[in-house]
Amino acid sequence: MTRPSILPLLLYSYIATEMLAPFFASFLILYSVFFLIRLMPLLDIVLELRIGFADFIRLFCYIFPHMLLYVIPMASMAGVIIGFTRLTNEREILVLKSCGVSLRQLLPPVLVLSLAISALTGLFSVQLIPAGDIAMKQLMFQLAKEKIDKGLQARTFSEALGDLVVYVDEIDAQNRWHGVYVSDKRNRLQPIIIMAEGGHLDAEIDRMLVTVVLEKGTLHNAEGKENQVIRFQRYQMQIPLMPPTRIGGDDVTVISRGSMTQDQLLRAAKKYGPDTRHGVVFLTEYYDRLILPVGCFILSLLGFPLGMQTGPGRRATGIPLGLFFFILYYVLYTAGRLLSENLLVPTLVGMWLPSVLFAALTLYVFRRVERERTIIPERLLNLILDLLDNYIFPFFRWTRKFFMRCLHRHQQEYIPYQDKAAPDGMQVHASIEDRIYHLPGCELYDSPRCNLKFKDAKVAVEAGFKPCRLCNDS
Repeated sequence: MTRPSILPLLLYSYIATEMLAPFFASFLILYSVFFLIRLMPLLDIVLELRIGFADFIRLFCYIFPHMLLYVIPMASMAGVIIGFTRLTNEREILVLKSCGVSLRQLLPPVLVLSLAISALTGLFSVQLIPAGDIAMKQLMFQLAKEKIDKGLQARTFSEALGDLVVYVDEIDAQNRWHGVYVSDKRNRLQPIIIMAEGGHLDAEIDRMLVTVVLEKGTLHNAEGKENQVIRFQRYQMQIPLMPPTRIGGDDVTVISRGSMTQDQLLRAAKKYGPDTRHGVVFLTEYYDRLILPVGCFILSLLGFPLGMQTGPGRRATGIPLGLFFFILYYVLYTAGRLLSENLLVPTLVGMWLPSVLFAALTLYVFRRVERERTIIPERLLNLILDLLDNYIFPFFRWTRKFFMRCLHRHQQEYIPYQDKAAPDGMQVHASIEDRIYHLPGCELYDSPRCNLKFKDAKVAVEAGFKPCRLCNDS
């Protein structure tokens, strides 16, 4: 009887369901954590600019793709690992293998799900994040201008424009000013006083500037003993935005390379030169948007063999291994990007090498799991265990004993004890870990670690136990 090369669609859909359920659960948990971290600096802007609920939802939607760029790969890898861990623990994978189903035949649902999630990540990375950056900057500019408009009230001195103090006699229905007095203290100790018959406020979204336009007035500039009076028909002052517009350390009113499209990044890299530091910065941003979806695909596939690292009577090591590989990938990726931006390695090598290495690692791990072998070769595993037993664990035990001795010495100085000598026949408690016994009255006598009891101190000494310093020193 020949085994089928393609399994029934019902089985594929069942496997996909087993992965999608933990994927969505992991996505909600991770996104909630990222959202709470992002919410605190966002609240400062909401309170300062007095943003309404509708504008807050818009601002949240613009920030939404940024958080998904790292949440989706983590949730995808966790979903695959948890799904196959459950299938392995419930012996469903064992049943499939006994029916002649190989691991390669179980790959199609993992491939389809990984490709779909990677394509979604690519959409966020290439399209939605740059568009969201631009929209967020425009929204912040609009909200800042609205704050200025609300702050400019008739017959009230307003400092909404920073170092520009404005007083307006009347504001009509078209938001035009009548009877304007301005004190300009920008970069000056002595302010310039401006009086005008009328004026208004213009906003230039593309340049992120607010322009105050005054008409038919005089400018009074007092510098020392001299006083200069200038008459004008039209006078303009350009004011950059000054409200708190930083979210998580990023100034959302500054047009950065994160707001540029892929074509704009390539043109900017070509303008400065791909071999220059400025050109490489734009080039790494270009590759960054392409590599992250590829990394999501590779990490999702890696979760397939990692989910098999469990079984009856064995610990489920897939999740900690997945977390380790996820962190390792982004550490290598960040290191490669920094090396590329500092012109220490070619851009293509520095940006793509971590993905290539992890693709090879995924194939290696899959082959070993398919052949019913451990991920780490037995010789290497024994070498690691010997290293832990001979060097790492003894070092930690020595460190622990050292701190315990320091703690006992510290307690001896501040805790007075009386009757530290125990007469024969008095029961003592001992710790089998450090082989130290404690007498009644000692603070550590009833410690949970003292799980061994002796008839008296003499029996404890004969068994090879030593007295506690607090009990022995008098």
